[in-house]
Amino acid sequence: MTTNIHFDFIASIYDRVIGPPDPNRLQALLRLPMAGWLLDAGGGTGRVAAQLRPLVGRLVISDLSAPMLAQAQEKGIACPVQTHVERLPFPDGHFDRVLTVDALHHFADQRLAVAELARVLKPGGRLVIEEPDIRRFPVKLIALGEKLALMGSHFHSPQQIGYLMAANGLDPVIEHDSSNTAWVIADKPLHPHP
Repeated sequence: MTTNIHFDFIASIYDRVIGPPDPNRLQALLRLPMAGWLLDAGGGTGRVAAQLRPLVGRLVISDLSAPMLAQAQEKGIACPVQTHVERLPFPDGHFDRVLTVDALHHFADQRLAVAELARVLKPGGRLVIEEPDIRRFPVKLIALGEKLALMGSHFHSPQQIGYLMAANGLDPVIEHDSSNTAWVIADKPLHPHP
C-alpha cells in the first residue's frame, strides 16, 4: 500500500500546524448529533473526528498513512482503517454520514474516491466534502507549494466536486465561508433516480 510519505513525516506535528475546522459548522452541516455511523475519509490524525466522536454512535477514520492513524488512535478514536479511499473496505450503504476535510486533493483518483464515498453512504445519508477553494489566490499558492514538494495534489473547484457528486446520483449544494474554503454537501436519495 503506497502512501504520500509527506504525511508519514509530519504526523507527529500535524495537529499543531493544521487546526480543525469550526466544530459548530461541522455539526450543523452533518446534522449531528445522531446515533448512526460516521466515516471520516482521509481523516489523518483524527483532528476532526476527535471533535465529532461524542456526537455519533460509531466513528471510523480512514487514511493511507499509518503514522497519521497512530496519532488518531492516541486520541482514542475507535476503528482507524488504513486504506485507499478509492477502494474502501466497507459494504454498500454502511454509513449515515461521510466526511472528507481538506483531503480530496490528496486522493490519487478523485472521481473514483467520490464514487466510493457515495457507494458506502446509506440512502438518506449525507456526504460533506470540505476543500480549499482553488479559485482563491492563497489556495493557488498552496497548490503550487504542494506541487513543488511533489505531493501529487490535484485541486478541483467546488463546482467540479459538485459534478463528481452529481455523477454518483447525489444533489450537491456548495457553501463558501469567509476563509478560502468551500463545503460541498449532498444527501443521498432514498430511492435512486430513474
